[in-house]
Amino acid sequence: MANQYITIKQASAILGVSPLTLRNWDKNGKLKAHRHPMNNYRVYKIEDLEVVIQEIESNAGLRKSTKQEIRKLIVRHLKADE
Repeated sequence: MANQYITIKQASAILGVSPLTLRNWDKNGKLKAHRHPMNNYRVYKIEDLEVVIQEIESNAGLRKSTKQEIRKLIVRHLKADE
């Protein structure tokens, strides 16, 4: 899954926030979006989402998920979109 990009809609579903929140995070530097070279839409790297999930969980006082657990969560959400 290295360097795999997902859409803003998929990223918002994985993180449980709205696409507008992701746009605000991009503007504020919390989660930088990359741009698709053809249409200039926002896209996000899976690795970047893993970092944000870790930050959210550590700030909420929850146990830390393993990378494998996070990847399973991401794959589950991506398969649900198909």
